[in-house]
Amino acid sequence: MGHDPHRDFIIKRREQRSFDERVRDNRRAATLPDGRAHHLVERFPPTRGRSGTGVGPLYHGEGRQELLAMLYVVVAAESPGLLPALGDLVWIAEMGEETALDMACAELDREARRLLDREPAELWSVIEEALAAAERNADWQIRQESIRLAALFRTMMTPREGYAGEPYVEGLPLIGVRQILDALLIVADDGHAPGTRVRLLRDPDGGSRATITGALWGGSGPPIGYLIWLDEAKTAESVGADELAVLADQESRPR
Repeated sequence: MGHDPHRDFIIKRREQRSFDERVRDNRRAATLPDGRAHHLVERFPPTRGRSGTGVGPLYHGEGRQELLAMLYVVVAAESPGLLPALGDLVWIAEMGEETALDMACAELDREARRLLDREPAELWSVIEEALAAAERNADWQIRQESIRLAALFRTMMTPREGYAGEPYVEGLPLIGVRQILDALLIVADDGHAPGTRVRLLRDPDGGSRATITGALWGGSGPPIGYLIWLDEAKTAESVGADELAVLADQESRPR
């Protein structure tokens, strides 16, 4: 068991699903954009960094499902050739194996993750444009879903008044969604998911411990680097994939 018993319980419960339950989950995950977004948010539940590390919430944030769905809408608008055929997804879903569905959606998911490397202002703009275009789609289901997402997007990006009267924007849960997609892509491409405890190889004494908070991706293949949070540090830093090693005992506490 890890340091987050509630999250461990959720994951263990998923692993014990019956075949019928797995098929139902897969059918939902095969429905783009919102069904797959719902599936991934449920599959990678929120957690926190270990006590004493300085790492806060992971895989978190209100609106993760909605932002994921918006990213899929953007991919459909910008790179429609990356969308898997609906018939293929329906057929694969009946197998009850979510990793098979992941393979079919691999290019879609990777492009969705790539969108999160854009500057926020650019990302907001392309989301708004893609949703506006989808609202004119000939498929009424796509239109209805896009209208719903567009309304949510406007709500999430509308300035509000804080406790002291200052305006602020809630914004979108970029970090949490980025971590969900990092963990998903690592299932197929190998690597270390956000939340993994590591030590830095540059430290000959092995005392530099850290927590992975994100992955850095190249054009293809596994991560080329990681964002890490050194224990009790104030900010994250990036390191190459060959500059760290996973702690043999993931239960170990930071020094």
